[in-house]
This record gives sequence, structure tokens and C-alpha cells, in this order.
Amino acid sequence: MATKNQMMRRAALLSAALATVLTGGAVPASGAEPTPLDSAAYRPAAPAPDGAPSDPAPGGGAPTPGEPGVPGEPREPGDPGSGPGDSRELTDPAAPDAPADPGSPGADAGDQPSLVRGDPREFGAQIFRGNAFDTCQAPSADTMRAWHGTSPFGAVGVYIGGRGRACPKQKHLSPDWVRTVDQQGWKLMPVYVGSQAPCVIAKNKRRFRMSDKDPYGQGKREGLDAVRQAEKLGMGRNSAVYLDMEAYRYKQQKCADTTLRFIQGWNSAVRAEGYVAGFYSSADFGVAHLEKARAAGARGLPSAVWFARWRTEPSTDGERNLNPEAWQPHRRIHQHTGNVKRTYGGHTVHIDQNLVDAPVAVVG
Repeated sequence: MATKNQMMRRAALLSAALATVLTGGAVPASGAEPTPLDSAAYRPAAPAPDGAPSDPAPGGGAPTPGEPGVPGEPREPGDPGSGPGDSRELTDPAAPDAPADPGSPGADAGDQPSLVRGDPREFGAQIFRGNAFDTCQAPSADTMRAWHGTSPFGAVGVYIGGRGRACPKQKHLSPDWVRTVDQQGWKLMPVYVGSQAPCVIAKNKRRFRMSDKDPYGQGKREGLDAVRQAEKLGMGRNSAVYLDMEAYRYKQQKCADTTLRFIQGWNSAVRAEGYVAGFYSSADFGVAHLEKARAAGARGLPSAVWFARWRTEPSTDGERNLNPEAWQPHRRIHQHTGNVKRTYGGHTVHIDQNLVDAPVAVVG
């Protein structure tokens, strides 16, 4: 006679077999995937004024220097924190984690470079494909309602936290705002502007330079803070969160190594909390650095890249500083136009414009 454990095992096997039959052996994709805009109908905006890409429209007061505040009881990345049986960790098999050893540059001898390939929906991400904008100060719900359907955009980048955020005092961004704009039909791309590279180019970001003492540990702490900010806003597990690393002189080796270790620590903490780790930077600086690190076998890289290259035709596939096979499919965003004003439905907003084929926030 079968034991209770054997009976339970047989039931599990029968359930798995039935699921395979019903799905045809495929992994079901979670979340909606909006239809991309017709590329033939797309008309790029007028060229942006000269200037380095950055989080747009600085203002709203000065950020407080120092480590991000962590309210409540301390929690190590990967600690269950949302109920029994919740392991939280999200694994992207295409982006293996980096060694925790702070002295490691992130690649073991003999490591084969990962192309960071595979459909992110297979590990729980929700994908948006189409046009999006990002803006320093999240617009009001009324503006978002006016823009929905009248503008070419279906997603919006919002700056959720970080000591380097240019608009730390968000007038509208709140859990209610997130629920409201989600119900309006928008997808959200949360951005976290944390500590910046020691060799960051923009003068207004130099006060937020990271320490070279333990950049991996500092990255982990800030990655955990990024997740907590997303959680507070109602962006749940499997949401993407993008680390904003402004342009830096990555050819300075010490700076490059320090910055990479910070990024690897940040990614590790974000994934350990069950979120998708993304990365934003200039195509000729931060993104070029990550591609160089990837080709050298570095681990702990982001699951998605958001590259800024202005005054060029929008394309998620044509970036010259990325291997065409890397970070594919559904793992790229191209910020192609910056620091422009756009008016739809009688409401004007100062924005950057993006073409998206990448993970977004999961709301609700």
C-alpha cells in the first residue's frame, strides 16, 4: 500500500503532466504584452539640444548626501519578508551572479561570457513593447489621463528613489498614483538614482560618488533600498527596477572596477528580493563599459539595459556598443530624445523619449 508521501508525489507528477499537455510543453508568459506601435507610422521627435543624457529636469530640492535611509528593522537581501513560503529570490539563468568576494572583478578564470539571452517572461517578468517617456517629476494623475490615448506613449519612467535622484520631493508619486495610472492603462518603468561612479562626468552628480572601500556591499545596501521604495509604491515581485548610472570615464581602470562591483552588488540584492535588475546609462559610457565587462566574462550583470543615445533613429536592436546578440529578446530600451517639451490633451510635460522592449513594473 502506498504511503502518504508516495501518494502526494504521484499527485504532483500527474498535475505536472497535465500542465504540460495543456500548455504544449511551453512556459506560459505572465503579464500582458501591449502591441508595439506600427514602426511605419512612427515619426521621431525633433533633435534634442546638445548635452549629456541625464535624469531630466533637475529640481525639487537637493538630495541628502549619505547612504539611503532604511526604515524599520534591518533585513539582509534574500531574507523572506512577505509571508511564509515566500523565497523571494528571482533567478535569471542568463545573468549568473557575481562572486561575493569584494576583491574579485566579477569574472572567474575560464568563465565563458554570457550573452544574457532568453525571454524574461519565462522567469516572471512583464514586458512592454512600444513608446515611453520618462520625466524627473512624475506628472499628476490628471496629466497622465489626458496623455493616455492622445500621446504616442504607453509607458512612463518614474524616479522612485536613490541619493542621487534629481527630484527627491515627488509631488504626485504615491501608491494611490501608481494604482490610478495603472488602471488608466499605463505601464511603469521605475528608476533608482543611487551612488554614482567615482569618475562620473556630470559635476552635479559628483557629490554622490560611491566609496571605493566596499562598492559591492554599498551596491547591495542601495539595491535593497531600491526594492523597498518599489514595494512602498505597490510595485510587486517580478517588477523591473532600473539603476541609473550617469556617464562616467570607464576607461579609468580603477573607477571601472569600483563601479562594476557596485553594479554587481546592486543587481544581486535586487534579484534576491524577487525583482528584475535593470541598468540605465549613456550608450558611450556606462553601457559600453558593461558590454566590455560582459565580453570579458563578468558575472552579476543586469537583466535589461536602457541605453541613452540621442539624435538618432529609435531602435532597440541597432546600438553599436552592444553585441547584437546580447541582452535579447525583450531586454532593451533606447532613450533616443531628451530634454524636450511635449503637449497632449492640453497638458505640457518636460520629457525624454524612449523605445521600449523590456521588463516593466508589476502593479497589484
